[in-house]
Amino acid sequence: MQGGTADNEMNYSSLTETRILSRTFFVSEKNDILEEKNMQFNGIDFDTYFKNYPDKNGYFGKYGGAYISDELKAAMAEINDAYFTICKSRKFIAELRRIRKEFQGRPTPISHLERLSNSLGDVQLYVKREDLNHTGAHKLNHCMGEVLLAKFMGKKKVIAETGAGQHGVAMATAAAYFGMECDIYMGSVDIKKQAPNVARMKILGANVVEVTHGLATLKEAVDAAFEAYAKEYKDAMYCIGSVLGPHPFPMMVRDFQSVVGYEARAQFMEMTGELPDAVVACVGGGSNAAGMFAGFLNDPVDIYGVEPLGRGTTLGDHAASLQYGTEGIMHGFNSIMLKDENGDPAPVYSVASGLDYPSSGPEHAFLHDLGRVKYDVINDDETIDAFYKLSRMEGIIPAIESAHAVAYGMKLAKKMGKGSILINLSGRGDKDMDYIIEQYGIPEK
Repeated sequence: MQGGTADNEMNYSSLTETRILSRTFFVSEKNDILEEKNMQFNGIDFDTYFKNYPDKNGYFGKYGGAYISDELKAAMAEINDAYFTICKSRKFIAELRRIRKEFQGRPTPISHLERLSNSLGDVQLYVKREDLNHTGAHKLNHCMGEVLLAKFMGKKKVIAETGAGQHGVAMATAAAYFGMECDIYMGSVDIKKQAPNVARMKILGANVVEVTHGLATLKEAVDAAFEAYAKEYKDAMYCIGSVLGPHPFPMMVRDFQSVVGYEARAQFMEMTGELPDAVVACVGGGSNAAGMFAGFLNDPVDIYGVEPLGRGTTLGDHAASLQYGTEGIMHGFNSIMLKDENGDPAPVYSVASGLDYPSSGPEHAFLHDLGRVKYDVINDDETIDAFYKLSRMEGIIPAIESAHAVAYGMKLAKKMGKGSILINLSGRGDKDMDYIIEQYGIPEK
């Protein structure tokens, strides 16, 4: 592992790109109060983890891969080759660093939730403010990287799916920035729930394609986007919205999102002089969590991924695939998924449109089985309570997705009794205002 100082011209964006693209870790000298050690779970050495996972075929253990047609395999191979060549070029790295600093506004800060912490006891809560990333969520981190890659590859169009609309807005933003065509597939249910984000996508010039079949939510949007991509892959690139899909997307999205975790680690050390006791992030497909966790996998830190329990444990009332699912294949990858009686992807539900997906990224399934990350659940009522508490006690209105992580952080704080918890606040709640007020009203103080 390499060392340096935070005061020696440490640039978070540059530092992160070094980590992403060379697979090396940076440890601040501020961390010399901690004993460096290799974290191992079931024989996996996390000091070399990013060099070895995924393997050359895109597998994290038994999860991942590329279960797609031969024609699409050629398209995926083209993207994979481009990622390992173009993305390691000096020109690409320099451009992505510039974009992150000048356009996205990175690094995003960490905020200490002092009032909320005091209301819970002696555990101190902190949030990584991805809500302050341009477009209001973490999604732009990988979207700018993916569309920049598409531009370097000579593609004319990008295709994407979206649930809550944050990925769609980020992709529309990136496409506008680079002057590319953009088709966004979105379920009709989510279109109604997320009208502000639909309007933003259209204002940015994206073509929003309504998906009406099935439950008309995120799974169906992914289905439709893949079908479109299969017809247009020679001129277009599919930019998936999470650490999902066939290889190389789970790896590529994780790597672009790891800027969140590496920034957060360095910032927390600078703020407090030590590592947090626990790190928390919500998990649907799992892009914000994968990015956040990347900075801490090799540290003596407890890591928690929070899935949506929704209305309860009955199949169809939640989207907690890691908690209640079994191994299965969908959308070109093998992971843990929720299945119906026929073995097909089960209907799912979450109050958060960005979390209602019947599976999770293959790396999350791998980390779940290893035990390195602990995955747990939060229901709708707990989520909405956390939504209002964070808003009223700290002046931060979170996305409903992020409110799941906040709710779990609050619950964990009561169990821990002392210490610190760092929560990834993956997005802001502007998109959820109309839905929250319609469904839950505004509670009395």
